[in-house]
Amino acid sequence: MSEEAARSRVLVVGATGRLGGSLVRASLAAGHPTFALIRPHHFALPDSAPLKPLAAAGATILKGSLDDYPSLLEAVRQVDVVICAVPTKHALEQKPLIRAIKEAGCVKRFIPAEFGVDHTKVQICDMDHGFYEKKAEIRRLIESEDIPHTYIYCNFLMRYLLPSLVQPGLDAPPRDEVTIFGGGDTKGIFVEEGDVAKFTVCTIEDPRTLNMTLYLRPPGNIYSLNELVSLWETKINKCLKKIHITEEQLLKNIQNAPFPLKMDLIFIYSAFVKGDHTYFEIDSRSEGTQLYPDVKYTTVSEYLDTLV
Repeated sequence: MSEEAARSRVLVVGATGRLGGSLVRASLAAGHPTFALIRPHHFALPDSAPLKPLAAAGATILKGSLDDYPSLLEAVRQVDVVICAVPTKHALEQKPLIRAIKEAGCVKRFIPAEFGVDHTKVQICDMDHGFYEKKAEIRRLIESEDIPHTYIYCNFLMRYLLPSLVQPGLDAPPRDEVTIFGGGDTKGIFVEEGDVAKFTVCTIEDPRTLNMTLYLRPPGNIYSLNELVSLWETKINKCLKKIHITEEQLLKNIQNAPFPLKMDLIFIYSAFVKGDHTYFEIDSRSEGTQLYPDVKYTTVSEYLDTLV
């Protein structure tokens, strides 16, 4: 039996998204025969643009979607592992995927579209406008159906908030003045998308992570707002004017803000005031860089270097 034949076959759902594409590439790089489930409308686009990079990388393209159950079941029956990377707003669309996994009976592990923050730990569920309840419902379904699984929690992707130094409304880090939310000492976590994918793929054949949660807390990627601003000031060799927004004022701003700014402020409040990324202890056996020390990842400092 060839080495490739011995490797788990992986299906990525949501493969045309940024995280999904990273998952496809990471799976292929690790030697897994990799399948990408692609919605039919992508095939009608000129030159099938979203499909070309996936096919060129070596993925097997399957036509189907979460709302076409026969195509979904046919895709799932070809693989050992299913990874879903749909956005949170579409989280409930994973229900037919779970049904297909259950019916197919061949899937050894399902990695659902969790990622982000561990919603069982967040302290803002009364103000998230139902954002986390969708994921909670899917998690309950997975466990009630006894689907073998791994949950991955990376907290913030680097492309979210970090490009502006956590300054909602800005497209680049500030160079004159910066807003500090709360006391500025509560730490949040950022992980680059490709690195999330690499750590995720590491779990595929690892019995230590089966029916477990993997947290990503890479050293060098855990920063408070004060530390983040200080790091940026060092890189641009300039001291910025600090504007401090108290917790009370931030809550008022959240109440008055329109969408999508409201959600940005809620996530900032969650991470950098309430501490939802870091307030709880985790076992070293459930942390990605501890389990997979050979995985190279982008640090926050390295990422900011690209913005100077």
